Amino acid sequence: MSVVEAVRELLPGLRERAQETEDARRVPGESIKALRQAGFFRLLQPERYGGLEEHPVEFYRAVRLIAGACGSTGWVASVLGCHPWQLGLFDDRAQREVWGPDEDTLVSSSYAPMGRAKHTDGGFRFSGRWSFSSGCDHAAWVFLGGLVLGEDGNPIDFRTFLLPRKDYEIVDVWDTIGLRGTGSNDIVVDDVFVPDYRSLSFMDTGKCVCPGQEVNTGSLYRLPFASVFSCSISVPVIGMATGAYEAYVSYTKERVRASTGGQAAEDSFNQLRIAEAASRIDAAVLQIERNINEEMELARAGEKIPFPLRMRVRRDQVNATGAAIAAVDRLFESAGGRALKVGTPIQRFWRDAHAGRVHAINDPEKALAMFGQAELGLKVQDAWV
Repeated sequence: MSVVEAVRELLPGLRERAQETEDARRVPGESIKALRQAGFFRLLQPERYGGLEEHPVEFYRAVRLIAGACGSTGWVASVLGCHPWQLGLFDDRAQREVWGPDEDTLVSSSYAPMGRAKHTDGGFRFSGRWSFSSGCDHAAWVFLGGLVLGEDGNPIDFRTFLLPRKDYEIVDVWDTIGLRGTGSNDIVVDDVFVPDYRSLSFMDTGKCVCPGQEVNTGSLYRLPFASVFSCSISVPVIGMATGAYEAYVSYTKERVRASTGGQAAEDSFNQLRIAEAASRIDAAVLQIERNINEEMELARAGEKIPFPLRMRVRRDQVNATGAAIAAVDRLFESAGGRALKVGTPIQRFWRDAHAGRVHAINDPEKALAMFGQAELGLKVQDAWV
């Protein structure tokens, strides 16, 4: 049985626990355990550490299924599930520290450069406070973004730092109207030592030249970080739109309009909305899969990923999120007053999708402006390309 098929069998349970997930403000351990047993978190993990090294499209398909059952679980699954791929880019010493004791170990993250690091013998002194570390309660390690400061106090590098659970504090602050079940709490680090091999420059990930490629030689690890991770933020939102679509169609089949007594399914405007939403969701999926497939073909051929393709990935990634949001909104507008009741799927998907939309990587104006700049021959400098 493939991982996608195994994940599909988990969907009824994830749907049943969706309200529990939201009420607890974190994904239940039962759901994480089920995803582990299905092999989901090993999809992008190196084979050297028990992983499957699957094509990212397979990973994204599994994420869409999960998010279509429970938005919060899908979001956490996508973020935590993408991190084994990034850890595969780190020096092998870092990989051994994380996966050596337990190949099922999970890593959470917060990439914003809120940390400050200073060089010291063999590594860095590191401090800071970060928000939005989704699924951190289920992780034993964390990726944190930070600026390396020179002797004059000015930034000289932007890096990701890998820290074990003993080196950071989780502060429970997550209380939101959307993605309530993601447990995206704060991380606090107070002057800890991080060895050189447990950090990775964004400059290196942008060049697709990282220490981990010496041991993880598969084409999967020659993809740009900005492509793989940014799509991992859009795909759950597409899954949420799919969940909202399925809930709307199912509800509309049985719904009787209170104002007219007529069958909602016979309303041509509802039929139109269904067609529009389905088309937008399909377009979002197809664009992301096309782009990642092209990048993988180039990586397998040993070729560099060209800058125009990277820009297209980011353009289509934010457009895919926008299309998913438009689909959810179009359906929710005519779902009726009963769809507002707490516990109904469509209002939860609507809130979760909009919460996912405000993630920085889903900012359409910035990504689309960068694409336009590149097309016009202007210089584009951004860590997320």
